[in-house]
Amino acid sequence: MNLTIHQTMLPQNDYEASLAFYRDVLGFEVRGDVGYNGMHWVTVGPAGQPDVSIVLYPLGADPGVTDAEREMIEAMMAKGTYASLNLASPELDAVFERLAASDAEIVQEPTDQPYGIRDGAVRDPAGNLLRIQQTA
Repeated sequence: MNLTIHQTMLPQNDYEASLAFYRDVLGFEVRGDVGYNGMHWVTVGPAGQPDVSIVLYPLGADPGVTDAEREMIEAMMAKGTYASLNLASPELDAVFERLAASDAEIVQEPTDQPYGIRDGAVRDPAGNLLRIQQTA
C-alpha cells in the first residue's frame, strides 16, 4: 500500500486575509481558487511540493453544521484552539522575521524546546495555529 498526505483543510473566515497571509507572507503558491455563493475555497501549497496542499475553506460552507455549532467553532477559532498545522523550514528565524514584519500574531518566537527541536508558533488570520519547526 502506498498512501501520501495530499491535502489538509483549514477553516478561514476572511478569504482575502487568508489568501494574503498564505500567498504573500508565507510565499505559498495558489493552486486553486473556487468561488460559489459568495464563498471561496483556495488551495495553496509550498513551491516545489506540488503533491502537498492546504485547502482554506469557508467556515459557513458545510450545510450540516448548525448555527450553534458554527458559533462554537468561530469562538474556538478566535481562541486559536480549533485547527492547527505543523510546517517546517530550514530558515526558521528568517520566516519569523517575515511574519513579524507582516504584523502576524506571533504566539511563540523560535525556541529551543526541551524535547529536542527548535520551533515557533503563529496564528493565521482565521486563528489557526501554525507551529513551524526548524529543519536542517
